[in-house]
Amino acid sequence: MNADLITTLSNELHQALVTRTPVPPLSGRGLALDISAAYRIQQGFVAHRLAAGDRVTGKKIGVTSAAVQQMLDVHQPDFGILLQSMHYAAGQPIPTASLIQPRAEGEIAFFLRRDLRGPGVTRDDVLDATEAVAACFEIVDSRIRDWRIRIEDTVADNASCGVYVLGDERVSPHALDLTACAMTLDKNGECVATGLGSAALGHPADAVAWLANTLGSYGIPLLAGETILSGSLAALIPVQAGDRLSMHITGIGGCAAVFS
Repeated sequence: MNADLITTLSNELHQALVTRTPVPPLSGRGLALDISAAYRIQQGFVAHRLAAGDRVTGKKIGVTSAAVQQMLDVHQPDFGILLQSMHYAAGQPIPTASLIQPRAEGEIAFFLRRDLRGPGVTRDDVLDATEAVAACFEIVDSRIRDWRIRIEDTVADNASCGVYVLGDERVSPHALDLTACAMTLDKNGECVATGLGSAALGHPADAVAWLANTLGSYGIPLLAGETILSGSLAALIPVQAGDRLSMHITGIGGCAAVFS
């Protein structure tokens, strides 16, 4: 795929973000779009926001759990870049008018104290490089119409990043069995999802290792001080204005998200 087409598609996704108007799937246009080209589109898409003064705060892995893979009919993980403008404090109202078709995920966030540079990153490397973990919500939001995505679409669309919310509690991962940490997620006071840490590629630190190694193939490290979202522990939960979400992960803590 040539550079001009990469630029055109990056611009199209940026306009979809700005106008909150979704576009048809890129993968259905006969463009011979592969993941390498999709990542180049992602870079251009993110570059628009960086040029406007945004800054990188971390990275994310998505489509890790079987429930999400089945829901989206995407059967391998994706990856994207977190930006400062995506971050909301716990309980801070999130304006749904700024999103297109938002869905919430309960996740475990990792806070790095050392860089991770793939290839060759292991679970133990991730744990050794992690200062703390926390409960978090990622509110994913696709610029692709009706969430009709293939892996190439979601990678190009910065892994369907919307916004994210971090819980206030920080705990060391070293005394935890992250696979057994149990999440409960409530929407408007009713439990709507449960899951275990093992939903994220078998172990959340394995998910982060996958991300480090995958981005490493593009020369992109995970950096000390960054927040890394390790993937949903249950199915996606649609949200709209007026919804209130809360979640708790055993041994880690809770998080709340409010939509206006």
